[in-house]
Formats: sequence, structure tokens, C-alpha cells
Amino acid sequence: MSDRARSFGAAAQAYERFRPGYPPELVDLVLAYADRPLRTALEIGAGTGKATRLFAGPGRTVTASDPDAAMLAELRTHVPAQVRTVRAAFEELPTDEAYDLVYAAAALHWTRPEGRWDRVAALLTPGGVFASFGGPLRLRDPAVQESVRRARAPFLDSDEIPSPDGTPETHAMRWPGTELRRDARFGDVRQSEIARRVTMTAGDYLCLLSTVSAYLELPAHRREQVLRRIREVLPGRVEVTTDVTVHLARRRSDAAS
Repeated sequence: MSDRARSFGAAAQAYERFRPGYPPELVDLVLAYADRPLRTALEIGAGTGKATRLFAGPGRTVTASDPDAAMLAELRTHVPAQVRTVRAAFEELPTDEAYDLVYAAAALHWTRPEGRWDRVAALLTPGGVFASFGGPLRLRDPAVQESVRRARAPFLDSDEIPSPDGTPETHAMRWPGTELRRDARFGDVRQSEIARRVTMTAGDYLCLLSTVSAYLELPAHRREQVLRRIREVLPGRVEVTTDVTVHLARRRSDAAS
């Protein structure tokens, strides 16, 4: 896991306060796809538990893993007591226990490509479900978005994470579905979208940006400069597109891990 992936702990409380959560229909989508009880679940890169609290439902035991102690400490204040927490990067998780569901909320791109699907397959029970979901946070007004892009340009070319395998957003199947479809151990790969819009004050939007890894990686004085320049071009309130792209796959019962 890269240093950028481990940058969130310093902003754990802001991450919890200003990052949008996940809609309840996300869990409904995963459970309908599974079409069977999911009694055990493992979360990769749980952060402050935005998704954990949704999946930790009745009859389901969730193990939430994250390499950052500050993020896990924040998570524990928001999730049911029965959620088990493990401080570990995905690559450090033991594979001697398998789960009915393995999922990642805006975290899979932080895992190392080498051996990624070997480990996911090993962590899933035969017929178990893998889910990955997330999406960029974008200003809905193109004019405001362009003004922000120009204000940011001297500091950052982009504040988004590029597609790990280079698949463009316009492609019918995006990453990680592209990789899952090429792996014989997984089947029934699906991609869905959950549309969301959030309206917030300019101040809250800046606080949201301050939890994004591209800004967290900047030296403090540079981060203050770019956020100040962005604030100068924002209206009082902004509408943010926070669509969730969901990828689902099933570990084939006859596939060797």
C-alpha cells in the first residue's frame, strides 16, 4: 500500500464529518445479487466505517480492516460493537479464514495489483460475493468545475485517482470489472450505478477536499494555498455529484484459489 493510501489518518475526523456516506440501496443491491445469506463479511480499507455501518446488519458479522489506527479509532465510535476490527493492509490479511462477502468501499485501488485477485479468491467462500464500490466527487456545474480546475492547476493536474488498468470512464465495463471478467475464478460480473447529488456550503466542500489524498499529500502550506484559491472561485453553495459505481462478482464454486 502506497504512502498516499496511508495519508487519511491525519484527517480521520474530517473524513467522517464531511465525506458523504453510502445509500441504503447499496446493501439491498448486494444482498439481492447474492441471493443467499451472507453471514460473514470482510471489509477492505474500512476507513471510518461509512460502509461498515450499513453492512453490519442483523445476522451478519463484519470484520473491518484498515492499516491506519486513527481511521479505525474513528470507525469504532460509529459502528455496532459486534464489528471486529483488524489493523492491517489488504496484503497483510491472513487467508486462513474465508468469508461469504468481501467488499471494498472506495479502497480497492489502493491495493497492490500483484496477487490482488489471488488474495480475494482465497478470502471468499465458494460461491461467495465480492463487491467494490465508489466514485469521484465532482462539482455538478461545469462552469464552477472549470473554475476550480484552473485554480487548482498550479498545484495539481488532477485530484482524482486514474483507472488502475487504464480503462476509460466511457467504457461499458470499467475497472475492476474489467479484471474480474478476465479471471476464471470469478463469474457473473456486473456493474451498476447509484446516482446521488449532495448540496453543501462552499466551506464544507473545502473541508471535503481536505480529506482527498491528492491534497493530503501536499505540504501544509501548499495545501492551504490551493484550498484558498479554490474558495475564491466558489459560489456560496455547490452541488456535488457523488454517484456510486458498484461492481459485483461471484467466486466460482469449482475454481481453485
